[in-house]
Amino acid sequence: MSGKIAFILTLRDDPKVQLMLRKLIFLVWISFLPVLGLAEVQSESMPPSIVLPAEANPHWVWVNDIVFHHMADGKSYLLDGDTGKFLGMLSTGLGFIALALPSDYAQIYSPETYFSRGTRGERTDVITFYDPRELKPTGEVIIPPKRFAAMPTLNYSALTDDDRFLMVYNFTPAQSISIVDLKERRFVGETDTGGCALVLPSGDRRFNMLCGDGSLLTVTLNDKGEVTNQQRNDPFFDPKTDWVTEKAVRWDDTWIFVSFNANVYPVDVSGKQPKPGKPWSLLSAAERKGSWRPGGIQHLALHEQSGKLYSLMHQGGDDTHKDPGQDVWVYDLKAKKQVQKIKLENLATSIQVSKDNNPLLFSIFIANPTLDIYSAGSGKHLRSVDEIGFTPTVLQTP
Repeated sequence: MSGKIAFILTLRDDPKVQLMLRKLIFLVWISFLPVLGLAEVQSESMPPSIVLPAEANPHWVWVNDIVFHHMADGKSYLLDGDTGKFLGMLSTGLGFIALALPSDYAQIYSPETYFSRGTRGERTDVITFYDPRELKPTGEVIIPPKRFAAMPTLNYSALTDDDRFLMVYNFTPAQSISIVDLKERRFVGETDTGGCALVLPSGDRRFNMLCGDGSLLTVTLNDKGEVTNQQRNDPFFDPKTDWVTEKAVRWDDTWIFVSFNANVYPVDVSGKQPKPGKPWSLLSAAERKGSWRPGGIQHLALHEQSGKLYSLMHQGGDDTHKDPGQDVWVYDLKAKKQVQKIKLENLATSIQVSKDNNPLLFSIFIANPTLDIYSAGSGKHLRSVDEIGFTPTVLQTP
């Protein structure tokens, strides 16, 4: 008897026997799957590649994400505001700010930064060209490795009014502009703009920049995209008493600046030199006493057809201009008065309005990536889309 036990123990330690026993156990387990309802596990197939329509839907929205958790991997997400459906994504590199969307939507342009070793090594800044139907890169233009990347705003780069040239703001901390010819896909050159920042288009061959003394710099280009003239204009606001934010929006030929103290400074840029209009306040005396003020990453949006300005508002003291808001106040720019208040479903740091005659209002909070969608006319909440990226910043509509 002891001999049989020893033989069995010897078999148990034999590697071949162990392998055979494991196979037997596996076959027994498989035989029970039909009983457990797990036998028919369907294989997952990849969905077909989506080809988007050639003409953009005005209710699409690009949600740009600087991805603060891992900034080398910026993203831009495209969603349909009418359905909440996710349509596609672009991978946009380090310190991503926003896309440049031409009026014909024939291309998508993206100022991007990459390092040869991912997070270190040689830096390369490019303007990447994307096919808007398949969201695939079709080319790039290398620009000086100076592109400014900070808390995102739409005015760090911009297209001329005819979509021929793209201007990109640089900060090293020396200030300059890089200019790219999009038709010929070439870098035109760089021009110094000391003391002046941002890119505010004002014509086919002209743009403005906001300067530290409260003035605007007007930059004129020739048909090759070369700078032919720079002229500093008189200040239109006092930077010591009522500093405007960098988040201006354009209404036809007028740039609308809003100060931290909720005062509006319109500037007409239709001529060779900008013409400031008369400032006015977003707030009544009671609202100002209640400490209401604009704030957020993208606190202004504009619907050009109706001439309505949308402002994200919150209650707070000095230095709360980055705070989120849950109110959007709407203003008639011609009448210079408030016409509506919209209570948002969630706190928001960015708002945007679509450009059609039946506009949607979009809002999102950098700390809670849920895109909320409203009727911009009635203010009615229509739908929400959860988990849009990591740290969503500025919103863009084609």
